[in-house]
Amino acid sequence: MSYRPAAGLPVVDAMTPPVLVLSGPLTPGEVSGPCEALRALLDGGGRGRVVVCDVAGLGPPGLDAVNLLARLQLTARRAGGRIRLRDPSPALCALLDLVGLRFEMEGQPEQREPPLRVQEAVEPGDPAV
Repeated sequence: MSYRPAAGLPVVDAMTPPVLVLSGPLTPGEVSGPCEALRALLDGGGRGRVVVCDVAGLGPPGLDAVNLLARLQLTARRAGGRIRLRDPSPALCALLDLVGLRFEMEGQPEQREPPLRVQEAVEPGDPAV
């Protein structure tokens, strides 16, 4: 089988952000490696300055996971980018909400104003539901 490269520039999907896969279990000393990997993705990417962090493999959520995600978010902001979480467990979402950290989640719609012309009204004669 032979392969002949196509003429012209390669096709690059500029809308697909790079993915950083995080796996656990975590220890407090394992923060610098993922932060350096994130910084390298943000410096070399240029694709919207967003990196998706796949957190499905982190294991049971704890303060080590919260510490890692907070430091990753800080690293991304210092580099002029941001991170988006992919596949967080409900327990991790609850823990992040408890400590007051807000992250953009992949696959969830952004919080916006409701669409125009949609109004809920109650008529005086409507039965209670």
